[in-house]
Amino acid sequence: MRRGLAAMAVTVAVWAGFALSIRGIGASSLTTMDTALIRFVTPLLLLGPWIPRTLRRLRGERPVVLAGLCAGAGLPFFLVASAGGRLTSAGLVGLVIPGTVPIFVALLAYRMWGSRVGRAQVAALAAILAGVALAGGRPAGAGTVVLILAGSIWAVYTMSLRVTVLDPVGTVIVLCLPSALLSALLIGTGAAGSNLAAGTARMDDVLIYLAAQGVGAGVLAALCYPVAIRRLGSRTAASLGALSPVVTAVAAVPLLGEPLTGIPGFALVVAGVVAFNLLPARPEGTAPHAADPPPHHDRPAVAADRGLRR
Repeated sequence: MRRGLAAMAVTVAVWAGFALSIRGIGASSLTTMDTALIRFVTPLLLLGPWIPRTLRRLRGERPVVLAGLCAGAGLPFFLVASAGGRLTSAGLVGLVIPGTVPIFVALLAYRMWGSRVGRAQVAALAAILAGVALAGGRPAGAGTVVLILAGSIWAVYTMSLRVTVLDPVGTVIVLCLPSALLSALLIGTGAAGSNLAAGTARMDDVLIYLAAQGVGAGVLAALCYPVAIRRLGSRTAASLGALSPVVTAVAAVPLLGEPLTGIPGFALVVAGVVAFNLLPARPEGTAPHAADPPPHHDRPAVAADRGLRR
């Protein structure tokens, strides 16, 4: 229990750090592609010994699942989330992206497996939508729309995690490898600007993003969240994860000088996410819940206890 709570605390802190650092790119000496390179190269360096094993296991994975992993949490997601961060605030980055994921997961689960949610879960999803609208403003600004798009992309990653044959370390390597190569290619060819390549990036900024994005979001969250799920259960872990937007918004006040606004919207989103995850997964008389495993599928979900075996 204690290990699960500790793993979840690290995960929430890392998620908040991701949102804060995404918002802070514009104020740093790094370009977006610089931060992407740091984000995806660092895990490969730290998990290098497990790369050969992961590459061997790719023969048992379906191309569509690999594409979902790479796009859903790789460079495409990172660029969209970064664009939303430039147009909004750290609080909204931490709220809208994870907050809208349950909505898109429910839609994808219905489309792919025919999974449905009960009336209570629909009400919870409606609360999330209302909270995003309140926090993002009416009508929703362009930045909020971009963050919602990022949430939909992350939902693809979430669904891919449910059916992949790879363990947590393998998924990190798979999503980082093509993103790191593409980031390096764009910088090397001059297609994307880079202060790292120009030698004008400040070392303190490099270290901050190395910690927040490379080690934190790239490795710690990917390893700690499965541990939290195994120790606490998926619903409890997902509900505790709803604290991340609150931590982000509060931390953004002293760190980035952002005002603490949109509290009713934050409250609705957090309440909606918690309710969606804690309400019964399979209400009497309804079809399977969107959070349930896909029916008649022989591929295992992510195994939290196999993360560091070679």
